[in-house]
Amino acid sequence: MSTIASNSEAAILSRLIVPDRGGLSADAANFILQLKFDERDQARMHELATKRQDGDLSPEDEADLERYRHIAHLLELMQSKVRRSLAQTRRIDSPIQPETG
Repeated sequence: MSTIASNSEAAILSRLIVPDRGGLSADAANFILQLKFDERDQARMHELATKRQDGDLSPEDEADLERYRHIAHLLELMQSKVRRSLAQTRRIDSPIQPETG
């Protein structure tokens, strides 16, 4: 693994949010899971994607699209980590009960 890849913002964030570490409140977890792009940003991303498909993306638009892609990736990473953390917490809070026969 190269140093550049391992020190990308996503990689650093991934190391920062460790599901096994715990300590994330339910409110904080729910807040992160509720985060999404608003309608204006969704429309802009659609516009940029259409321009890219048509081969009509300016350098400024390309940079804008890359910023959206980067933020979307970070958001997906955070939400994935939160879901894993919540699943881990549920397993700890709900130990498997032995079967009675």
